Amino acid sequence: MTAAARLTQPDRPRAVIDAHHHVWDLANDLPWLKHERVPFRYGDYSAICRDYMPVDYRADIAGWPVVGSVYVEAEWARDKAADESRWVAAVSKAEGLPSVVVAWCDPASSDAAALLASHASVSIVRGIRHKPAATSTPTEAKRGAAGSMDDPAWRRGYGLLAQHGLSFDLQTPWWHLDAAADLARDFPATQIVINHTGLPADRSPEALAAWRQALERAAAQPNVALKISGLGLPERPWTMAANAPIIRDAIAIFGLDRTMFASNFPVDSLVGDFDTIFSGFLAATASLPGSDRDRLFHDNARRIYRL
Repeated sequence: MTAAARLTQPDRPRAVIDAHHHVWDLANDLPWLKHERVPFRYGDYSAICRDYMPVDYRADIAGWPVVGSVYVEAEWARDKAADESRWVAAVSKAEGLPSVVVAWCDPASSDAAALLASHASVSIVRGIRHKPAATSTPTEAKRGAAGSMDDPAWRRGYGLLAQHGLSFDLQTPWWHLDAAADLARDFPATQIVINHTGLPADRSPEALAAWRQALERAAAQPNVALKISGLGLPERPWTMAANAPIIRDAIAIFGLDRTMFASNFPVDSLVGDFDTIFSGFLAATASLPGSDRDRLFHDNARRIYRL
């Protein structure tokens, strides 16, 4: 962001709840950060393959009034998912953040009931995240695949969330949001939070029109919210030119009470520092009254994640 742009943006919000970030200690079992490398939407991610603890996060957020944060599961070895939520709870108790946890569970797994009960026993767990079966491109998308949001076994496990008062963080490409809309309709007691703005990686006019239509279908269900985050593009810095239209469209579609800003740190440090990204959120919403920006930066996350 240019100096001129910074001068024209409004004052920073009174308080921020970062609705999506991670911390990790590589002494734990995180294969994708240690001995494996997986295909990743930002390309080479070796720069984040290091310990990232609250002291590192606090250094990144310096200058911003972050009063709370939401830890989202960091892809520990899946047989260690129960350990992850307990480890983060211990970090939170010692360090004062993260404030709450979104843990991991595959609703279709045979041990889903036991794992959800384990997560629910950790006082700061608020929900789970899962990435249902998805295709790589919209042209390949089809309904009813095993492990998808249509899979009866997956849905049986998903139905247990309401029993524990847990929400569902959904990470899936926008071309599967039709299934998410149907899921929300069929399970109205469970809050769904779409991660990373529905992953609008293709910025062509045609793809963005389809992305908007997909968001509109999901937003028609009142129990669906959206996190505006994860807007980086491979090997390109985070810029207002690339992302402000996405931010404004997302808010227009989901409204001021169902959208929230999130850093996705340290992952999104691959495309921009915290100040660049959050200053971008601020500049993109400069035309809004301060009370409306407070909803996006703080109030909605506080309500949805029960901080």
